[in-house]
Amino acid sequence: MTDKTDTQVVIAGRVLHLSGYETAEYQQRIASYINDMMAEYAKIQSYQNQPEDMKAILLEINIADDYFKAKKQIDLLNQELDDKEKEIYDLKHDLVAAQMRLETMTQQVADLQKNLAENAKKIVQLETQLKGK
Repeated sequence: MTDKTDTQVVIAGRVLHLSGYETAEYQQRIASYINDMMAEYAKIQSYQNQPEDMKAILLEINIADDYFKAKKQIDLLNQELDDKEKEIYDLKHDLVAAQMRLETMTQQVADLQKNLAENAKKIVQLETQLKGK
């Protein structure tokens, strides 16, 4: 298990101490994400007019929205990956089947060529016998 990391971050101008099993860089990225969202919403007049508790709720709703959209995208990508893996499996199966058919046909061609050569020899022998009579 990794060691616990204690990190100081600044969110909304306040220094906070975060503790967790993620790296300090990751914790800083989280703080930066929250600060960026707060700055983005602070530009909206209707947001500025809200009480502080409502601002926090709106920010939380938007962070949850980002989370669920990202989770949905991951689910879609995982489904696409599963579909591609199945397609690759099917293609490999088709390739093996085609290789087996090719081997069978190659053997049949070799057998037919051998029969053709034997029949050509028989024809020559029969023609020789006919000429000899």
